[in-house]
Amino acid sequence: MSDTNPESLPSPTTIGIDFGGTSVKVGVVRGADVISEIERIPTQKYDGAEALTDAIVATVHSLKESHPAISAIGIGVPGAVDFEKGMTYNLTNVPGWSNMPLRDIMAEKSGLPTVLENDANCAAYAEFKRGAGQGFRNVVVVTLGTGVGGGLILNGELYRGSQYAAGEIGQMSVDFDGVEGPYGNWGALERYIGNQQITEIGVKRFLEAGREVTAENCSPESLAQAAYAGDEIAHQVWHLVAKYLATAMTSVVYLLNPDAIVIGGGVAHAGNVLFDPLKEHMSSMLSSEFFETLNIVHARFGNTAGIIGSAALAAELVEA
Repeated sequence: MSDTNPESLPSPTTIGIDFGGTSVKVGVVRGADVISEIERIPTQKYDGAEALTDAIVATVHSLKESHPAISAIGIGVPGAVDFEKGMTYNLTNVPGWSNMPLRDIMAEKSGLPTVLENDANCAAYAEFKRGAGQGFRNVVVVTLGTGVGGGLILNGELYRGSQYAAGEIGQMSVDFDGVEGPYGNWGALERYIGNQQITEIGVKRFLEAGREVTAENCSPESLAQAAYAGDEIAHQVWHLVAKYLATAMTSVVYLLNPDAIVIGGGVAHAGNVLFDPLKEHMSSMLSSEFFETLNIVHARFGNTAGIIGSAALAAELVEA
């Protein structure tokens, strides 16, 4: 019997593919490192799903030549995915990809075992396996950007739900009499703390204080800079954003009792001006036994999260 610890074995070399609405990112990954990343493939350059798939496959073959140890492929796509069947049911902002057996197509054309997953789940898995959620068994990952996305790791495994669509934290209500959400759900979180909504809050608060500003002056990045410079109105904006987020996260904590909440996305780059009031609000909303053991941390990965997470899922195909 071998005494080799599986954790001490070298990580497989796999390909991670992050399929976005405007471009496809492809990288070779070993562990937490993207060891080779190619120029993005623009989705609009190709006429139809078959042409774009062939372009991705050509890239995979090229990477296999330079990295012969590549053993599997992971693909993360936006929109509805059937994980078990390897089907894309629709891709957000990319027409022509309905009811497509993308996993099997890629496996056949590349000659490599392939796994297909939702892109938010891939980002969450990256943080769980290689990033800020490493070492925890129950992790909630939240991404703050144009909208609010999420992924759930429960008992050390991705939780996908009955229709493989779990983790839509942005659709949780923070006000049942609030703004109508995209699917008829009132008070959806992302209608309050998406990039655009944060900017709108900033503009409104500054104008109410008699200070002329533009939307550009009130981007999340600009508001963070202003808050660090001591601007009180900017601090008020971040406290409100944090309160909205804390309201949703408090419900998540009471429901799932996670070890950690990992927060990423562009808005999370605000750092302590967001995280400090978030922790203050959650401390006041949660009972001590829930809050005192809860880790609220910044995500490790940025734009490479999708590549690393899909590659980590691919690694498990060959590690099993």
